[in-house]
Amino acid sequence: MKKVISSIIVYLVAMAAFAQDNSEILVSYDCTRPTKSNQSVTSKMLLLTSPTDAKYFNELSLWVDSLKSTPEGKAQYMDILKKSCMTVEPDGSTSWDLSKGPVKKVFTYVFTQPADGTLTVYDKYGEDLGYYAEPLTEMRWTMVEDSVTTVLGYKCLMAESEYHGRHWKAWFAPEIPISFGPWKFHGLPGLILKAEANGGFSFTATGLELTNRPISPMYLQHDYTEINRKEALKNAEYYINNEESIMNAQGQNVKIYSLDMNGNKVEVPKYDGLRHSLEPDYKIK
Repeated sequence: MKKVISSIIVYLVAMAAFAQDNSEILVSYDCTRPTKSNQSVTSKMLLLTSPTDAKYFNELSLWVDSLKSTPEGKAQYMDILKKSCMTVEPDGSTSWDLSKGPVKKVFTYVFTQPADGTLTVYDKYGEDLGYYAEPLTEMRWTMVEDSVTTVLGYKCLMAESEYHGRHWKAWFAPEIPISFGPWKFHGLPGLILKAEANGGFSFTATGLELTNRPISPMYLQHDYTEINRKEALKNAEYYINNEESIMNAQGQNVKIYSLDMNGNKVEVPKYDGLRHSLEPDYKIK
């Protein structure tokens, strides 16, 4: 890993000298958050970054969206789903088990553009796809002295931030001169390799490598509507907690329930942004 970082620093120096953006870094993260059922779920996310831009995303989601961005790719994707998820029953009918196929489950993309002074988030809120731009100045850090940890073999210093309703601690590597990190994190003098907040929220780097992958723009941008962040989060919570009634009002005639450890039907647990959202400030007055 030290050899990788040495190579990164050499490239970054060369890029600064020649004003060219030829090299990028790919960082993988385990991103953990609490669920409605008092458990936790971990998503595999990636950060693709150069010294001037960053893109945070899920690899499977990017692959699905890239295919669906063209008519030919969309047809190819549907063919993949049919082969992996569709079963023809003896009576000639078909059934689908989407858990067997490459189905997009993570909708979050974050593009950070320091030159513009903003970051842009694309995500799904309830039934709706939306995006918004946010000033980078909304995230401010306070350095914490004598608080050091090691991530991927690198000495990381700690900083703290009160951000959108949560108190975050982040550990960054001064050896890696990139001022980005997972999700929306940015603005520290080194790559952010770890961040955590009370309540079971964490981002931890699990790998880092040099790559020549381009930071491609957002696929299917026309599917997204500009939104207000707090209103979208509020509406998403309402949808999650009222999904059954909303779907039935649309004529779908569904019944949503959860199963306990013994396989018995139980009431669906409620979503509460104060406990389950990365950004609970939409509930804080």
